[in-house]
Amino acid sequence: MTDDRIPLDEGQAAEVAVDAAAGTVVVRIGRLQRILSLDEALLVSVQRFRRPWRTALARTLTRLGDGKSWTVIGLACIASATQRGAHLGLRIGAATGIATLLSQALKRSLTRARPDAAITGFEALAANPDRFSFPSGHTAAAFGVAIAFADEPAGLGPAALLLAVGIGLSRVYLGAHYPLDVVAGAVLGVFGGLASRLLVS
Repeated sequence: MTDDRIPLDEGQAAEVAVDAAAGTVVVRIGRLQRILSLDEALLVSVQRFRRPWRTALARTLTRLGDGKSWTVIGLACIASATQRGAHLGLRIGAATGIATLLSQALKRSLTRARPDAAITGFEALAANPDRFSFPSGHTAAAFGVAIAFADEPAGLGPAALLLAVGIGLSRVYLGAHYPLDVVAGAVLGVFGGLASRLLVS
């Protein structure tokens, strides 16, 4: 169990205790700590839904959302030697690049620890690419692509959005991120996607 005290006003402290094994969270005083403890409680509650087939699906979605996968997809689009392929490849590159830069800047500024490092007894089902949790880089990149593809034909926009939602959910399911990390990543992804549409019209 973790037990943290955070100074507030004189004579007050916020206490947050999370026990992943028991699935309990105790919070006393402090609006921010109440939000963070709820975030942790939601993450811990997801553990009850873990099943082998869901884990396999979540790991597949997470792999689809990593930097290597987006690079391969983007290069494949460009290598198609078509105007549309080049357009899609450049939008993927711009969207994921901008979203990743934004997410990494925030990660290194806020330095929120990963769940398996912050919550005693919590087990993540995926390897962490770095030490910091907030925001989710996978989610930021995926939503960046979804926004970049919003007006593309052949159903690419809805398909990319569905994939982005799946990638975000997979990060929480696997225990790599808290729900708030994913929400923040999605917001950053929207900015990255919009920027890519301005850069690659």
